[in-house]
Amino acid sequence: MSDKPTIYLDHAASTPTDPQVVEAMLPYFTEIYGNASGLHKQARASARAIDNARQQIADIMGCSPKEIVFTACGSESDNLAIRGVAWAKKLAGKGNHLITTPIEHHAVDHTINQLCDKFGFEQTVAPVDQHGIVNPADIEAAIRPETTLISVIYANNEVGSVQPIAEIGALARKRGVYFHTDAVQAAGYESLAVEDLNVDLLAISGHKIYAPKGVGLLYVRRNTPLLPALTGGGHENNRRPGTENVPYIAGLAKAMELVQAKGSIENARQAALRDKLIAGILENIPGS
Repeated sequence: MSDKPTIYLDHAASTPTDPQVVEAMLPYFTEIYGNASGLHKQARASARAIDNARQQIADIMGCSPKEIVFTACGSESDNLAIRGVAWAKKLAGKGNHLITTPIEHHAVDHTINQLCDKFGFEQTVAPVDQHGIVNPADIEAAIRPETTLISVIYANNEVGSVQPIAEIGALARKRGVYFHTDAVQAAGYESLAVEDLNVDLLAISGHKIYAPKGVGLLYVRRNTPLLPALTGGGHENNRRPGTENVPYIAGLAKAMELVQAKGSIENARQAALRDKLIAGILENIPGS
């Protein structure tokens, strides 16, 4: 191992788990370890921890705790959102057309591609400009009578472009189309106020915001049709079965609290570091 300090520039791929997050998780590994679906004291303690985390996150996002579904990661959240709405609407005879962009994470575009290739759905891919920004007018122009879902990434995972989510959401609502956004890269930096964003579904992953790998969430607006991709117990209001990962859920809630509290201060710090790095490269590396 080198004695030189590590400069880590891959936080968009994964972050270290914050020590305060680890501290919030620890009791649920060895002290409060019951299955939250049970009736005994340990089980009820685990259930309360999940309820507290759900409320904490709901307060941050400005939604009801019942609209939060805990998952294993952002990719699962994206899959549940897209398949869940697409299948539910198609089964109800309400359409089979999906709208997206060419800059989505694979969890979105591969899912939509499979729905089209294997399950008879159709899609329109709205273009983006040279900065990787989609024009809401292009989204609106793509809407057809049979359109059931629009999915547009909040902040791109490769180039960082931030989309006009609130504007797209407003036009989707006006046209009666459900709107999903992958907010995995935006959660630590942008607003998650779902009412302001006009979203019906929003996906978040813990390991991008200083929580551990293996936990995420999906916001599902009340009355949004969602056919579960998995079947089993009645967990997460019958939307995502499986024994809840209590320590990781507690950790995700703590991480969201921490990144939201830092907000604009952290954004300004990182922007200054970014500008310093770009200036240094341009000054010192010929041809860059």
